[in-house]
Formats: sequence, C-alpha cells, structure tokens
Amino acid sequence: MSKQPNALVVGGTSGIGRAVAVALARRGERVVITGRDAGRTAAIAGEIGLGVTGVAVDLTRPLEIAAALAGLGQVDHVVLAAIERDQNSVRNYDVARALNLVTMKLVGYTEVVHTLLPRLAPAASIVLLGGQAKNRPYPGSVTVTTVNGGVESMVRALAVELAPIRVNALHPGVVSDTDAWRDKPQVLEPLRAATPTGHLATTADVADATLFLLDNPAINGVNIDLEGGRLLR
Repeated sequence: MSKQPNALVVGGTSGIGRAVAVALARRGERVVITGRDAGRTAAIAGEIGLGVTGVAVDLTRPLEIAAALAGLGQVDHVVLAAIERDQNSVRNYDVARALNLVTMKLVGYTEVVHTLLPRLAPAASIVLLGGQAKNRPYPGSVTVTTVNGGVESMVRALAVELAPIRVNALHPGVVSDTDAWRDKPQVLEPLRAATPTGHLATTADVADATLFLLDNPAINGVNIDLEGGRLLR
C-alpha cells in the first residue's frame, strides 16, 4: 500500500492557499497549513477538517522559519501561497512595507525551501504563487511587480539547484471570488469584458492548476499565467 503524501501549504488560512489545502486534503494528503497567528491557523485547520493541521510561520521573520517548521517530517508537496497586498508607489514610497513584501516572498519563500530540503522526498514538487503584476504593472504596484518578477526568476534558479525536485509557479490575474475582489463588480466586470474567455479565475481554478503542477512529472521550471488570455489583448 502506498503511503499518504504529506503537503505543506504556506499561507493556507485564506483565499487561494486555503482552496489548495482543501483540494489536497480531499484527495487524501496529510496537509499542514501555515499562517502568522497560531490560534487563528489552528482554528482554520479545524474548520477545514479532513485531518488538516496548522502551524504558525511568519515569512517576514525568516530567521524564525527553521524553528517553526522543525516538527515537520518528510514533505512531498510544498505550496508557497502567502501573499501581501502592498499598494506602494515610488512617489510615496513606504520602505517598511516594501521590505515586508520583499522579505516575505523572496527571502521567506526561499528559506522555507532551504529549511525543508533535507526532508523533501526525492520526487517532491514545489509550487510558488506569484501574480500578473509582473506583466501588467499599475500605479502603486512597484514592489508587487518587482517581487513577482523575482518569483518568476526564482522558479528557474530553484529548479536547476534542486533537481530532481520540481519547482514551478502560477501567476494568476484577479481571482474573482477572493475577499479582495468578490464585492467589487465595478472592477470585475470591465476585466471580464477584456478577457477573451469572459471568465475570471477563481480559487478553484488556481487550486486545480496547482495540483496539475504538483503532479505532472514533465513540468519543471515553468511559470504559468492564469488569466484567461487577457495578456493577448
């Protein structure tokens, strides 16, 4: 009998991360989710059920990540889905917010992988979450655009360094059913009209794509844009 895979979803308490954690747990994986607050993370793990457990990890404090993840055993799947919604322009530059986001994604993501490396299964796979700001900057996106461009490059570097462990990334556009967007039809409807498919990504779409990247042994070092073809226009 094959063993149950073990999955870690960093940033699994809400939105995309939670949807991925649910999808993994429903197919029988032992899932650990992380969030910054221990109590909230444990409560959300309990809400999800399906054997999901929670641990507190703050990616903006990378020197503490190793200790926070010390209790994990072998890991087969890692999903780095933690995000920070940073509105930060050059004209009104908030250095503290910029450092927070850069540390969380570029240093924190990498430190999670570094910490887990001795415990990653030989056929393990990793998926990082970036975003479409790398392709479509907007006023106030200077840090988000830069960091997501960094994630795009990080995927290739990690795939080379960690082989045969696979590393890929998803870069969704607006995910229409998340807390940040679901109640903003004035934003969603023009975006939907500008999308060739007429369909804006949902958390279920992103979770489905994440599982594909985790599972398919021929996909490695790839950045997938999940935006319904809007980049064509």
